[in-house]
Amino acid sequence: MIGWALDDHLEARLALHALDMAIAARKPQAGSLIHHSDRGVQYACSDYANRLDSQGIRISMSGVANPYDNAKAESFMKTLKAEEVNGKSYTTLDHARRDIAIFLETTYNRERLHSAIGYQPPVEFEAGLNQPQTP
Repeated sequence: MIGWALDDHLEARLALHALDMAIAARKPQAGSLIHHSDRGVQYACSDYANRLDSQGIRISMSGVANPYDNAKAESFMKTLKAEEVNGKSYTTLDHARRDIAIFLETTYNRERLHSAIGYQPPVEFEAGLNQPQTP
């Protein structure tokens, strides 16, 4: 997980915060990414679409009422809920943000094995992408 945000609303600024976090972390080259999302109003609004366009990021959206088009995001949410959120009692929104940030940065990105990337943590997988390939 590269960019994320948590608040008590679904306004575009929340999604923009997560997008800006991801862009700042990876500094993608224009034309190198496709951004896929569901059809949530925060992703479909002009501010969000304009930010993607200004970064040269192509927009892709799921079909109407089709969660299978966004299976990776659905799977991530299932994991987040099962491994971090369910059964916890966060006392404040800041408490939830702090605990979720720790889960994402340590457990999810650095320790948890992901079947879609050869049973590696994302940090290890990404490091391997940046290594020179030997013939």
